[in-house]
Amino acid sequence: MQLCAVLSKFAPQTVLMMNNDLHNSRNHQEKQCTLVGMTSDVSLSVLKIATGIIGHSSAILADGIHSISDTVTDALVYAMVRLSGKGVDERYRYGRGKYETLAAFLISIILVVVAIGLMTEGLQDVWSALHGNTLERPHNIALVVGIIAIIVKEGLYQYTRFTGRKTGSPALKAYAWHHRADALSTAATLMGVAGAMFLGETWRILDPLAAVAVSLLILVLAYRMGRPAVEELLEVSLPQEEQNKIADIVNGTDGVKAFHNLRTRRNGNLRVVDMHIKVDGELSVTQSHDITRAIEQQLSDALGDVMTNIHVEPYHGHNHCEKNNS
Repeated sequence: MQLCAVLSKFAPQTVLMMNNDLHNSRNHQEKQCTLVGMTSDVSLSVLKIATGIIGHSSAILADGIHSISDTVTDALVYAMVRLSGKGVDERYRYGRGKYETLAAFLISIILVVVAIGLMTEGLQDVWSALHGNTLERPHNIALVVGIIAIIVKEGLYQYTRFTGRKTGSPALKAYAWHHRADALSTAATLMGVAGAMFLGETWRILDPLAAVAVSLLILVLAYRMGRPAVEELLEVSLPQEEQNKIADIVNGTDGVKAFHNLRTRRNGNLRVVDMHIKVDGELSVTQSHDITRAIEQQLSDALGDVMTNIHVEPYHGHNHCEKNNS
């Protein structure tokens, strides 16, 4: 009895420690990935700005200034990942996963602002070129730096996307698309630079036209990142496919007669599932507990990180209140 009392006293702290241990490894990978991106973005920004000035390329210079926003995004993601990595404690009983969701939403906003800025500048340059103004021919070094930047950014996209999928981090998934958007922006700039260098003055309008096209693509990417982040912050239910999977698992668990009041939502990479299940009223507390543990284990195997809150009720036979997921 004394042993049980001691275990009962320290059980909540033990659970918190186990949950935090699961977060530590994943959070380390997330922080390492963000630091790699931050170091690369700072280096690329300095390289592009220096090349733009030395190589007389306004396009590369503008792209370098645009890359400065990447360092701000890097710092934002790193801060949010550090906060979310603190795991579960007495104040944050559901963890800090929504810090990453907030980061994904803020990144989408930054992308919208950047896209609108690129589109405005591009349209202004197109208007200027159509009225007879000639863009200056850039130096060859601008072409080389542009190619290097695209290779680095695409590599960062693949690395961050892989890490985001591995850790389930919404912030890293959004961050990966930010790298891809920057690579596309640099590619558009490079097309303009190449056109200005090899196709003559008439084709220098390719630079602003490509910038406008890429800005539209960046807006689409921002929407793809921002929508799920907003839905999670508003606590929209899990997709119907996942809810159906939950229903199949619960209905297929031995001892469950019916269930209702299913409520679901996401919290970062964590799925939160609340429900009421109905079991034989003659079962013992231990037997009812074993049923809930079986449900929790199956949900975890099927969906990944899951936090469940299962309320057990006695089953009194079929009536209009006892439906499977009402």
